[in-house]
Amino acid sequence: MYRKEQFIFKAGKPVSAVIRNYKKGDFGALIDVQRESFPPPFPEDLWWSEDQLESHLAAYPEGALCVEIGGEIAGSLTSLLVDFDPQHPQHTWSEITGDGYLTNHRDEAKTLYIADICIKPSFRKLDLGKLLMEAVYERVVHDRLLRVLGGARMPGYGALAADMGPQEYVERVMAGDLKDPVISFLLRCGRTPVGLAADYLEDEDSRNFALLMEWRNPFLND
Repeated sequence: MYRKEQFIFKAGKPVSAVIRNYKKGDFGALIDVQRESFPPPFPEDLWWSEDQLESHLAAYPEGALCVEIGGEIAGSLTSLLVDFDPQHPQHTWSEITGDGYLTNHRDEAKTLYIADICIKPSFRKLDLGKLLMEAVYERVVHDRLLRVLGGARMPGYGALAADMGPQEYVERVMAGDLKDPVISFLLRCGRTPVGLAADYLEDEDSRNFALLMEWRNPFLND
């Protein structure tokens, strides 16, 4: 299992951050992370439930991560292993995550798929999301997997959808003409675009689109 401690800077001072696998005793705190990150009118039934968290630990405990600051769980990342064919990349979030229960996990698969990453709003300027992403990169290298993959929301697209299509939006973000809160963050984490996925997730801000983005294991180049 995984545990790492390193320092981040908060208000100019070094503060210890612990990245580790989450466990059953963390469920309440993990749901609090979702509650604070997605307050009403976001529907409660879209937060992780205890049944789903139980299923995550049963399917792939190595991919169930959280980050603690001062003993408080400030964020989490949940992943699973899936088969992925780059020639047929289209899928929905529900299809590839088993409706969030990770029932599609396969121990023998070589693609680590990020089902969710979430940081409490009060901790979002501390690069905790990047720490969690680095942890899954380390998992990919350690287990000789091929890639990290996930669907990036495009929350900046909705306000511009009347003026451009999703492909143009992505191209302008990649050119540096626009910034997107999620795509730009993942680019800074080393992820690269694979392609657009339509009807990926019910998400008005993204007009239901997502940008599939990967990080490939640099030790297993084809």
